Amino acid sequence: MYNRLMRLDKLLASSGYGTRSEVRKIISRGMVTVDGAVIRDISHQVTGSEDITINGGQASLTEYLYFILDKPDCVITAMEDSHQKCVGDMIPDSLRGKHLSPVGRLDYHTTGLLIITNDGELSHRLTSPKYRISKRYMVEYEGDVLTSDIARELESGITLTDMDRPVKLAPCTLEIRDNNTCILTLTEGKTHEARRIISHYGRTVKTLRRISVGPLELNETEPGMLRPMTSEEVQLLKGIT
Repeated sequence: MYNRLMRLDKLLASSGYGTRSEVRKIISRGMVTVDGAVIRDISHQVTGSEDITINGGQASLTEYLYFILDKPDCVITAMEDSHQKCVGDMIPDSLRGKHLSPVGRLDYHTTGLLIITNDGELSHRLTSPKYRISKRYMVEYEGDVLTSDIARELESGITLTDMDRPVKLAPCTLEIRDNNTCILTLTEGKTHEARRIISHYGRTVKTLRRISVGPLELNETEPGMLRPMTSEEVQLLKGIT
């Protein structure tokens, strides 16, 4: 199924049968069979194409899951929080235990496209500065309309001086729209970068919505909607890293 060998405990844990320690106990108690044979060795190697049962029932094996969430406003990018609403609250109970987590983060008042996956390697690559993955934001702001001169400055890379030390930003693009809206395309993950850019030019962000990550676009969704990625979308993401 996966065209490579992996440990049995890792495959079962990533498929939602518990934490690694919980799965190891299940295996060591003789509750798991592989192609009809009881396996007690937690490091037993499998590909996922075998006939695997747990406590007599057929195991449902899925190594990696990929979702797109339309993050709403006033939600923190975390899987658990005891005080505030978080993206983990939008994960169905059927996916609990699948070790899903958000790729990067969106601020409390930033909405839009957030990737949710248990593919740690892809998550690392998508957030690594090395790959310069583009992220597009629809910005509604207050103040004078942004100008083409500002767009040219941003294409050269500006320096922000609003925090403890100056920060040189990578070049980014500004697409000016009507009615005090624009699209910012960034390739870094600096703290509050989009809001700070708009503030740098004397404007204030009213709403900020991420509409794409690399080749992925949000399209028509509603806040809080979680949908599986298509296989084509997954391959597109892997192709840019």
